[in-house]
Amino acid sequence: MSKNETIDRFFRSFSCIIISGASSGIGRAILSRIGDSGVAAAVFNLSRTAPQGVSNALNFTHLTCDLSQPTDISKVVGELQKLMPRDGRILLINNSGFGAYGEFPAPGLAHTLMMIDVNVRAPVELTGLLWAELKLRGGMVANVASLAGYQPTPLMTTYAATKSFLLNWSIALDAEAKAHGIRCVAICPGPVSTNFSKAAGFAGPTGLGGQTADECVDEALIAMAHHKPHVITGWKNNLVGIFSARLPKPWAAAIGLKMIKRLRLDRFVQK
Repeated sequence: MSKNETIDRFFRSFSCIIISGASSGIGRAILSRIGDSGVAAAVFNLSRTAPQGVSNALNFTHLTCDLSQPTDISKVVGELQKLMPRDGRILLINNSGFGAYGEFPAPGLAHTLMMIDVNVRAPVELTGLLWAELKLRGGMVANVASLAGYQPTPLMTTYAATKSFLLNWSIALDAEAKAHGIRCVAICPGPVSTNFSKAAGFAGPTGLGGQTADECVDEALIAMAHHKPHVITGWKNNLVGIFSARLPKPWAAAIGLKMIKRLRLDRFVQK
């Protein structure tokens, strides 16, 4: 079976697909790939902004939600439960998230706390509110973490820690939930061409290279189709992840600090 056939078959195994943050970046690439697969599933996007150019063939609904606000999350899940198909497997993709660059708490404590809310609390809350449905019907929870989650990362301290949470939470939840017919996966990209740089406080693209969102998504979806509990996308990123995960954490942090400083990312930070 070809890669595309594997991905199409995977998406078609669900009656309901829920994704957060599909208006840009990795989330938008996932949504495009869902549209290409010819699914009959009901597809929902949860974010502040509706994605543009969604295929008319897709059974798609955008639900406006600010994932930094607990009241918004509980409200949107209530709407979801009214609109979702009554049976069939569920795919939940917790994709929304953003980062920050600079010495803690740059670019500000409010930004940092909101990042924890969106990157950590929102996926846990969304998953928890839908957990009874998932246990009843079966399905999968995919959490978009990061290569940064494999090691402590100076100058991106809180961001990397939120992604480390998602990585470990996903793998543990997968082991726990298999008995209920639920699989969980942590998707761990390295640098990807998305709006991440802007959200992290950079004035423009940093030129660090990396995968395109489409390349990252193709690898992630194949891993999801094969029920892998975590996947690092990109072979170079795989090598970095394997190496850094085996280092003593203080060594990994010290090496990481030197490497990040050598990139001179300060020149891209908005003044």
